[in-house]
Amino acid sequence: MEEVVMTTDTSVALPQIQRKRTEAGNYFISNYPPFSFWTAGEVPALHDALKTAPVAGTPLGIYVHIPFCRKRCHFCYFKVYTDKNSGQIRRYLSAVLSELRAYDGQPLIRGRKPLFIYFGGGTPSYLSPDQLRELFDGMKGILPWDAAREVAFECEPGTLTGPKLEVLKELGITRLSLGIENFDDDILEVNGRAHRSQEIHRAYDRARALGFDQINIDLIAGMLEETESNWHRCIEKTIALQPDCVTIYQMEVPYNTTIYRQMKAQGRLTAPVADWPTKRRWVGEAFGALEAAGYTVTSAYTAVRDAQRYRFEYRDRLWSGADLLSVGVSSFGHLCGVHYQNEKDFEPYLQRVEARALPLGRALATTEQERMIRELVLRMKLGRVNLADFQQKFGVDVRTHFAEAIASIVDRNLGVIEGGQLRLSREALLRVDTLLPSFFLPRHRGARYT
Repeated sequence: MEEVVMTTDTSVALPQIQRKRTEAGNYFISNYPPFSFWTAGEVPALHDALKTAPVAGTPLGIYVHIPFCRKRCHFCYFKVYTDKNSGQIRRYLSAVLSELRAYDGQPLIRGRKPLFIYFGGGTPSYLSPDQLRELFDGMKGILPWDAAREVAFECEPGTLTGPKLEVLKELGITRLSLGIENFDDDILEVNGRAHRSQEIHRAYDRARALGFDQINIDLIAGMLEETESNWHRCIEKTIALQPDCVTIYQMEVPYNTTIYRQMKAQGRLTAPVADWPTKRRWVGEAFGALEAAGYTVTSAYTAVRDAQRYRFEYRDRLWSGADLLSVGVSSFGHLCGVHYQNEKDFEPYLQRVEARALPLGRALATTEQERMIRELVLRMKLGRVNLADFQQKFGVDVRTHFAEAIASIVDRNLGVIEGGQLRLSREALLRVDTLLPSFFLPRHRGARYT
């Protein structure tokens, strides 16, 4: 569950900066234009794009959605399945390889080598060692990975046996991401997590002993029954582990979650989790403690132990306009300026791939202006934007083009323009997703996001 994931939530409005209570909806902005503007009618635009040559200098990445989990968390809004047997899983992996093979036959993809690969979920580590070998070997046979700078893989700690970790290391995983979320067994249980604290430490110690290039751990501030003292203990335990990267989210309650269904049944409008000011303060305190321990905050959600050594290619390339070839049920991609999402349900996805059709569900061909805004708002999540990059790439003077939005940030002491950069304050970074809609085109502001 890293910071670049896209959602299938049905939130009805973009975030507002004055909002304090945690109400139902998704507040994390992961793309632009909003997903609600993507339609089945624009799918032909992707077919057209696939017939073109790639734009010179544009890197290619691959995202693979593995939708299987031991258990569905109460706050989970992703497309996941907890009821699939080994035969269904192998059928799915075969479909993923077939889908990837179909893309490799297209002019836009043919002959390109991925610079980064990301396995997300769901729970990629739910797969068995044999299934992992089958998937990885099949993918490498279609699009060779010898130019890849990063192969990232999401894990649930309770699924990581010693032999499985050894296979992941052997197969070339460079960034192992552990979905820890919290270290307290009671909080893990009440939030529906499948793992417990003992499994966290066992998995982390085994992974560290095997020498993975980079280990990231995910935390969530403000889970059900989270307390001040528990949050501080989580940060202390995180620092004691010394992971290479720490990713921290602020708890949301999207509509298609167990928590929301319980809220609706009880007639509640406010979610039973910490309010936004509290969550922002907790993340701010965590960042402060991590900085005191030698970490560097590199985005609204991330702190790294060595900013020169530990990079996140998937995030940085995706946020700078890379092509992302996404495969698997409900997965989101971006190719040659066209956004797309695959068929969102398991059996229809399989049937379309097995019928030798690309399993596309909806798409959106973006304008150059929309691509420029997308890149700007996503890079703002890093806390700094080099303005000259946009002048060079898009021919746009950001200070002039977004004068009103930037003035609002500067006037409220949430950021400054200095050294050719727009730099956000820590306070702004902690609520950056509430600032981004002011940079949207008028027709996209206030619209349903997903």
